[in-house]
Amino acid sequence: MPLATTLGALGVVYGDIGTSPLYALKEAAKAGARGGVLAPDTIMGVVSLILWALVLIISIKYAVLILRADNRGEGGIVALLALLHARNAQPGTWRAHLLVVGLVGAALLYGDGAITPAISVLSAIEGLKVDAPALAPAVVPITIVILIGLFIMQKKGTGFIGRIFGPVMLGWFVVLAALGIHGIAKAPGILAALSPLYAFNFLIHGDIHTSFAILGAAFLAVTGGEAMYADMGHFGRLPIRLAWFVVCLPALVLNYFGQGALLITDPSAIENPFFQLSPDWLHYPLVAFAAVATVIASQAIISGVFSLTQQSIQLGFLPRMHIRHTTSDAIGQIYVPLVNWLLAAGTLGAVLAFGTSDALAGAYGIAVSLLMAITTLLAALVAIQWGYSPVLVIAVNGFFFVIDAIFFAANSVKLFEGGWFPLLLAGFVAFLMLTWRSGVKLVERARAKLRQPEEDLIETAVNRCHSRLPGTAVFLASAPNGVPLALTQFVKHNHVLHERVLLATVQIEESPRIADEERAKVHEISPGITRVILHYGFMQYPTVYEGLKLACQQGKLQGIELGEVTYYVGRESIIPRENIPGMWVWREGVFAFLQRNAERTAAFFDVPTGQVVEFGTEIEI
Repeated sequence: MPLATTLGALGVVYGDIGTSPLYALKEAAKAGARGGVLAPDTIMGVVSLILWALVLIISIKYAVLILRADNRGEGGIVALLALLHARNAQPGTWRAHLLVVGLVGAALLYGDGAITPAISVLSAIEGLKVDAPALAPAVVPITIVILIGLFIMQKKGTGFIGRIFGPVMLGWFVVLAALGIHGIAKAPGILAALSPLYAFNFLIHGDIHTSFAILGAAFLAVTGGEAMYADMGHFGRLPIRLAWFVVCLPALVLNYFGQGALLITDPSAIENPFFQLSPDWLHYPLVAFAAVATVIASQAIISGVFSLTQQSIQLGFLPRMHIRHTTSDAIGQIYVPLVNWLLAAGTLGAVLAFGTSDALAGAYGIAVSLLMAITTLLAALVAIQWGYSPVLVIAVNGFFFVIDAIFFAANSVKLFEGGWFPLLLAGFVAFLMLTWRSGVKLVERARAKLRQPEEDLIETAVNRCHSRLPGTAVFLASAPNGVPLALTQFVKHNHVLHERVLLATVQIEESPRIADEERAKVHEISPGITRVILHYGFMQYPTVYEGLKLACQQGKLQGIELGEVTYYVGRESIIPRENIPGMWVWREGVFAFLQRNAERTAAFFDVPTGQVVEFGTEIEI
């Protein structure tokens, strides 16, 4: 039902941007205070700036335009890269450079994923200081306890919590709107800030350093907007747009205007205008509610990072990792242990290192603004690829790209105030992605030199292997042609073949999902030797057993009892060599480390454990 899906979108998509009122206007107002004095024109300018940032970036760019650039209903930076066919681009081409830009964009989400839970939960717990300043030393420990509990909870799955995300966040947006109306009633003159002239005049007449500081802080109001596009495949365009225009945007605007009205009547409330907007008796319940809302916002970004990791693994941008499906009936319910605890380390490290939401605000925004600029660029290329007028695309996307660039420049001022932190995390992830991608290509080049052609296998089967072992053997192959190295090793050492040999290859396509009827392509190489290519989308989990079972059920493979099949898998040891063209040896060493610690092939592709035989091969790169 559209209403149920819209309610779900409220919880998953808008948790991050929905909790921005906890800190966004406060930081922007502080940045605009002149000599510690908060003038009414500053407040009007800041509120107007936040409003039009929400309108231009979120409402028009994302909700109206970017949501059109879907890959069969899926969104996100990885979906854009798949649409642009950048994955298999030849080195040195513009698509190859585009792949690097796209992978940097994907890596930025990891930096955002570490900062969002930290600043969100911290800003909620800081509400305790409004009525009880003596509790200030307890803010960080309480935040740490909540975040540790959140990350521990991931392994148990979040199905139950996921079902209450929507209703809780709907209640949160209702509270935002009510608080905003309460504040506006005290100073209705704030509504004049609806005019964009206030934002424009405030910026151009102010000192450039102050204007940039305000822009960087005001951008905090739109962080989380990228989730609209990333989560499009979960909910669809219409529910995401309905949730934004009917619930989120009105509630956010009312709250920001309410906070602005409060600051006009009481500039001393700048230390925490969100909580001081509420009546005194509501402060502690509001702190508790804000903590719940920020946990939901954090859960949404963590789940998004898990989903991005899965997509990146499928498309060959990251090494295989253990991925656990925590439930079969909820969207995106996967758990990636390694990513979870690395993200936990980054988040907890941010809380301990920065200590307050004010300090973390300096670290927040720079990664998201760069990601938004990259998304605008890639979406423009997709639009041109789809046949839209290049002049129109450049005019429209160019306008939004300039806005993104201005916000990125404004956030860049915060580089030494903490902006380095998410960029450092993103740079590390991007380095791993690019190293893994390049290393995989080098290994495949080395495999190609070692791999026998199919003709040799046929000749071996006919002339050398006069006796055949009973039963069926499945050899996992990395390429859809040639002889798998594991099979070459098997024949070399045993001088026999099984009666039935299947060469199984898993291919991840640049579409999100592949229908069951298109899953298996079967080709007979020679009597008793069959090649099976299993096609999966990058949003699907590839399982060899289920793919072969489906092929048997569809009649494409006959006379095979999967419970009695033996699976032969190659396990490769990577040896870096200086005399072989490729990456620098130290990067090849990093790749070898990643490959050595990646999830085993049989486990990743869900091959039945008791039916696996591994053959080791050394590969020099």
